[in-house]
Amino acid sequence: MRVFYSEKHKLRDAKTELHGGILVKPFEGPFRAEWILEAVQQAGFTDVVAPTEHGLETALKVHDAGYLEFLRTCWERWSAEDFPGEAIPTAFPYRRGQQRVPNNIDGAIGYYANSVETSISNGTYEAAISSMDVALSGADWLKAGNRFAFSLCRPPGHHAGIDLFGGYCFINNAAVAAQHMLDNGAKKVAILDVDFHHGNGTQDITYNRGDIFFASLHGDPVDAFPYFLGYADETGEGDGEGLNANYPMPPGTPWDVWSAALSDALKRIHDYGAEAIVLSLGVDTFEKDPISFFKLTSDNYVTMGSMIAATGLPVLTLMEGGYGVPEIGLNVTNVLKGLEA
Repeated sequence: MRVFYSEKHKLRDAKTELHGGILVKPFEGPFRAEWILEAVQQAGFTDVVAPTEHGLETALKVHDAGYLEFLRTCWERWSAEDFPGEAIPTAFPYRRGQQRVPNNIDGAIGYYANSVETSISNGTYEAAISSMDVALSGADWLKAGNRFAFSLCRPPGHHAGIDLFGGYCFINNAAVAAQHMLDNGAKKVAILDVDFHHGNGTQDITYNRGDIFFASLHGDPVDAFPYFLGYADETGEGDGEGLNANYPMPPGTPWDVWSAALSDALKRIHDYGAEAIVLSLGVDTFEKDPISFFKLTSDNYVTMGSMIAATGLPVLTLMEGGYGVPEIGLNVTNVLKGLEA
């Protein structure tokens, strides 16, 4: 299995995250990719290559052009205002409020945010573009006839919507990769999101589309971030009717319950006729993860990979969540082992 990785992820090194009412060191930092890369290489996945640059052509098919320009210029505009800290929104287009982009960066960042824990810092845009290129390079590897690729994306992407950032995500790597597959001959692609948190950004992008089936297994939004999407009755609209499958689960969910949801999602992917799976892999379903509440163990991730591989489809695995415990590297490696087994 080829591993795609970029040192440019280190450019995304925010110092602040709003958590529990105070600014703390972010749960999502460069150490995550470093732990994962070390673990996969030690496990024998040593074919590690840098991505190729792809430009914004594909990203512009899933993201709003004004939003991408906002990401590109945000830090420069924020710094020009002499704000002393990292860029965090303070105002939002609330219900019954105007949905217009303010000129001032302090207002614009609120317009484009879906949550406030994620600050934008120097280097964020460059790292997000590189993360997208990591995903697209993995898609190219599958296009060349290979069955598996692991794109060690950082920052992650599944909370980034059409014109929204948040949850540590800025560009939706999974949606861009799926679009790239469709642009290169595929007719139907599935995005399978196994991160603990609902892929609200991915759902936002795919909800009206007939060429992407989206399934997300996650903490019930009545209990878990991002709260405002991810319910089971959200099934898609228009061309996407019936092609959005959410599996919200309660605190303490064990493997047997979680894996039953995975089995159902895989059956639906098969019935849809997907030609490839983009796997949004978050290992924050782990029992020791500091900001989640499922009870999966390290051994479960091997079985997870095996179940997904049993579809017989090419699988592009993209890194999403999994936080401050060293086992994130082991758990990612176990998924890759399960896929190849």
